[in-house]
Amino acid sequence: MAPKIPKNPKKITPKKPIIRLPKDAQVKIIEITPRTFLYPILSVALIWALYTLYSQSGSETITYNDNIGVNEIRSNYQSGFYEEVIISGNQIQGRKQSISNIVWGKALTKRSIDRTTLPANVSITDIGLSNPANPTKVTIENNNLANAFWEFLPSLGLTLITIMGIIFLMSRMGGGGMGNPMQFIKSRAKMYDPELDEVVTFADVAGSDEEKADLEEVVDFLKNPAKYKDLGAKIPRGILMVGPPGTGKTLLARAVAGESGVPFFSISGSEFVEMFVGVGAARVRDLFREAREHAPSIIFIDEIDAIGKKRSPGIGGGHDEREQTLNQILTEMDGFDNETNVIIMAATNRADVLDSALLRPGRFDRKVTINLPTLEDRKKILEVHAKGKPFADDVRWDRIAAITIGFSGAELGNLLNESAILAGKKSAKSITQEMIQKSIEKVVMGNEKKSLRMTDHEKRLTALHEVGHAIVGKMLPHTDAVHKISILPRGGAGWVTWFLPEKDRTYTSKAKYLDELATLYGGRVAEEIFFGSEYITTGASSDIERATEIARAMVMRYGFDAELWAENYAPDYTEWQRKDMSNDTRKLIDEKVRGLLQDAYTLATRIITVNRVLHEQIADALLIVEEMTQEEFDVFFDGVAWVPAKIAM
Repeated sequence: MAPKIPKNPKKITPKKPIIRLPKDAQVKIIEITPRTFLYPILSVALIWALYTLYSQSGSETITYNDNIGVNEIRSNYQSGFYEEVIISGNQIQGRKQSISNIVWGKALTKRSIDRTTLPANVSITDIGLSNPANPTKVTIENNNLANAFWEFLPSLGLTLITIMGIIFLMSRMGGGGMGNPMQFIKSRAKMYDPELDEVVTFADVAGSDEEKADLEEVVDFLKNPAKYKDLGAKIPRGILMVGPPGTGKTLLARAVAGESGVPFFSISGSEFVEMFVGVGAARVRDLFREAREHAPSIIFIDEIDAIGKKRSPGIGGGHDEREQTLNQILTEMDGFDNETNVIIMAATNRADVLDSALLRPGRFDRKVTINLPTLEDRKKILEVHAKGKPFADDVRWDRIAAITIGFSGAELGNLLNESAILAGKKSAKSITQEMIQKSIEKVVMGNEKKSLRMTDHEKRLTALHEVGHAIVGKMLPHTDAVHKISILPRGGAGWVTWFLPEKDRTYTSKAKYLDELATLYGGRVAEEIFFGSEYITTGASSDIERATEIARAMVMRYGFDAELWAENYAPDYTEWQRKDMSNDTRKLIDEKVRGLLQDAYTLATRIITVNRVLHEQIADALLIVEEMTQEEFDVFFDGVAWVPAKIAM
């Protein structure tokens, strides 16, 4: 059947063919606009203006008289009519200058030049231009054009340098190209498009089950906003994720965007603030405008404490650049209504320093706390980071998770990367349990310093010192297990006794702190008992510092002293806001802290004195093996009666 032809066919313009490129293809598009020719035109105009100004200084008028002879030039020279006579090659010029009139308050001069051609082989003496009594200047030039060029060259160089400087500043303001200078205040947020970039989902985030449950509400709102709006519900405008570094705050934010299938704008708080006033606020406006254009979308501000710190009327007065940026963020968030499908997510590990206006309902009104991973979470995180790496059959993920208490997700990833590097150095085909163990020690304590050589006396002192920590910790009931003792110098820690908790701990008791104080003094006590008080060393300086910090926290912060009661004497204020205390209270605090430290020192002394023979046996074995594991250390205590209860009496 033939197609129907319309009676009044309209002219149809064929559409441009759509060219679809691969996702990873890189296409460079050169766009020619009127701005493309702006800089060359301005440069030529500036050079011409400067040259004109240089060449016409004095606003003079020049006339030439070429029909004059040598005799007349000689006569004018002798009469003093010329201010200068110039001989260049076979050309001679006599220059006369006089004031003509005054215009706009400036004297205008009129210059006349007499010029003629000299006969061959004629000198200045032959034409009478060598009279020393005549004040007229006589100049002999080889090339008049070259001389003019060298006179103009400094001005030309200065002009070019000025133009290049202007172009450089404009390109810097334009973000690296010679584009619009307003690009300087454009938001620097990186946009992740779910249709173009790699998508991260909750399946890519190991552990953090409770945190993911909190964020699933946000995903559901972005996917199905109508069902919440029909019920009059308002989704939180801002979600603040708080947690230690490396716990996956940024990854969780990207997972929310990936699950929702919406654009994700990521930027760091420090990128808002520049040395120019108002730039940060302008970038905030541009970021929120762009997010609204791509709504529904997510804005993620990492390290928001860089711009969101508490404002103080005593410092800055609310006029510095950081506070202006913060005020603009608060204003933009207030401008959201229930129809604006833009959610602000931010991350920080210092929520205590954020301004209260930022945390009130209507702004960042939901807080998601992301803690360090638990034992089960660490196992899941290790399995995620283990993908793509060959591991030996002896690798036990439960054992690795148990000995990495306190590791964040990023640190666990770094641990397996260090293990892979170690396997590569040894040209191994797979990563073994021993390699992972050595990598843990490297991450925690640093590399071995094999170049450091100790004398026999220093090695024995070190062994007795480290065993002092271990044996006191072993004898007390509330300390962690001794994981490893080493007298090999490592990183900044030197030699070390490594205590490792058997399980994750949420709270720390007073009894635990008291036993830890005694354990910290075990090394110094061992030096004093085995070598005498005159020969104690500086090896215990970090132990003493740590013990003092714990004792002061017990008295001033945790309320563990009955006499001072449960009152905080160490608030997190700045120096000029420090809490005032009477001299009697300060004196009492010092006495309580010193009492705790003295009791701990006494307890450590009693334990090492009672177990002196065992102490020396373990130290002698450590001198031979240099490193002792928990199993090797525990062998010495088979059949040994524990005595902490008798010692403490």
